[in-house]
Amino acid sequence: MPDSPIPIALPAQARRVLRERFGVASLRPGQAEVLASVLRGNPTIAVMPTGSGKSLCYQVPALCNGGLTVVVSPLIALMKDQDEKLREYGVDAGVFNSATPDEDQQRYLRKGGGKHQPIVLATPERLGDAGFMQWLRRQTVRLFVVDEAHCISQWGHDFRPAFLEIPAAVRAVGSPPVLAMTATATDEVIHDIAATLDLPAACVIKVGVYRPNLDYAVRQVSDEERKQDAVLELVREAQGPAIVYSATVKEAEILHQVLRDAGMDAALYHGRLNATARRQAQDAFMSGTTRVMVATDAFGMGIDKPDVRLVVHAQLPGSLDAYYQESGRAGRDGEPARCILIHEEKDKRIQQFFLANRYPSRELLLRVLGVLEDAPAPLAEDELLRALGKVGARKLRVGLKLLADAGLIEKDSHGKLRTRGDADARARASAAAEQYERRAEHDRETLAAMVGYARSGRCRWRMLLAHFGDVPQWERCGHCDSCDLARQAEAVEKAGDAPPDRQGRPAPLRVGDGVRVRRYGAGVVEAVTRERVDIRFPNGDLRRFLPGYVTRLKGVPPVPPVPAS
Repeated sequence: MPDSPIPIALPAQARRVLRERFGVASLRPGQAEVLASVLRGNPTIAVMPTGSGKSLCYQVPALCNGGLTVVVSPLIALMKDQDEKLREYGVDAGVFNSATPDEDQQRYLRKGGGKHQPIVLATPERLGDAGFMQWLRRQTVRLFVVDEAHCISQWGHDFRPAFLEIPAAVRAVGSPPVLAMTATATDEVIHDIAATLDLPAACVIKVGVYRPNLDYAVRQVSDEERKQDAVLELVREAQGPAIVYSATVKEAEILHQVLRDAGMDAALYHGRLNATARRQAQDAFMSGTTRVMVATDAFGMGIDKPDVRLVVHAQLPGSLDAYYQESGRAGRDGEPARCILIHEEKDKRIQQFFLANRYPSRELLLRVLGVLEDAPAPLAEDELLRALGKVGARKLRVGLKLLADAGLIEKDSHGKLRTRGDADARARASAAAEQYERRAEHDRETLAAMVGYARSGRCRWRMLLAHFGDVPQWERCGHCDSCDLARQAEAVEKAGDAPPDRQGRPAPLRVGDGVRVRRYGAGVVEAVTRERVDIRFPNGDLRRFLPGYVTRLKGVPPVPPVPAS
């Protein structure tokens, strides 16, 4: 959909702020609807694709409403990017996270909330700080914004337990209107966002996820060496900035070294690096000093670098939601860009390991109850964590939320945890744990859909759109690898068999060869090893065969490998 003029229906002040403060003469799809809803004071959930200008949807109201706009963001990198953009427009936002110097935070607490300082950017963890919350309660909060709102949904791909602090914080500052924003959300996640934030009457504005400038492809590899070769090839070919994602820190470090050894100036970003190293890596990539960023999913949420021409996933993401969001960091300027998934079958086991450690078990919930019951006084969360021993903080916070929702534990006036003395607490905790068993099953289905995408020969865009509930008018987008290979398969469908070589042996198969398989017909070789041949058929199916069952077609020259675009 094209941009549209600023609608006259928006308040005059908002139109003036758009033109004079932000230099905006037209709005992208969805922006006008979200702005109108927020300016009317409606609770609003905005699902808008990456690059659609979600930040403007709270920046304009912040400059129109008076009072304070609180924006909760999940990542320091995201907050830094937003703060820099606001400074360009003359807005001195307050930034509250572990990377902001204490003197800057104190300065804002003393003077913040004025005409030129109407926005506070805070991590969800900061909402658990008693001093910060006391300061917020003294302010007039006109709008509460939850950026990357899918993080609050336990059905979402990037659930963050710290986001569970948000509903209480909204109530603490007087329950102002809430704007929840995300680039990706299924209907299930939207309902969960609304329920968790207590927005039963929210205005939901959902913009289509299709971005025709993005070309999707999957490359099948059989081992780590071929994966590294594929990453090197793709990054070398990229005509502009590139991001290489991995699922693990170890793989990110390996690929970073591979690129550096090949003479490429690549930056590295993951959660185990200290704040200085992460900031330097981000600055180098965003400024263009470094062309390639190798990272885990800790990098990129909300990062506004418009000219990324390539996003490679070197390991399987955990869900199509995560894959769409991360790959969607390509081509935000509207120019063509490539999104490539390198698929090695064993990578699925990494995500299965993550899923196995995501939720608290019944045994952990009972241990938490036991420790709190036996403690002579209420315990702070870190005290409870030490008492439990080898338990991850993330898993504990999920378990505490479950027990609190079940009415089995509570916080005292100092924020410390205690049981509520329920005689049936253990039985009720066991029953509550069953809901996480259902969530675990849902997660397994989510991963299966991601694996299905990697293995499928169907149109990549149609699969992504179907996942998000969109039904396009077309069967094939015409600009993904599946569509390209289907066209090639159709071109060789009527060809005959190829003659043997000079020694009478069948000619060796190569990627791009037209081939025939009994019972299945003609297709195109997509990948080949000594043990198997992957063939794409005209209907888009990708099937695997033993080489002995495959015959190369005669009279048809090999089709060059399809560019990963």
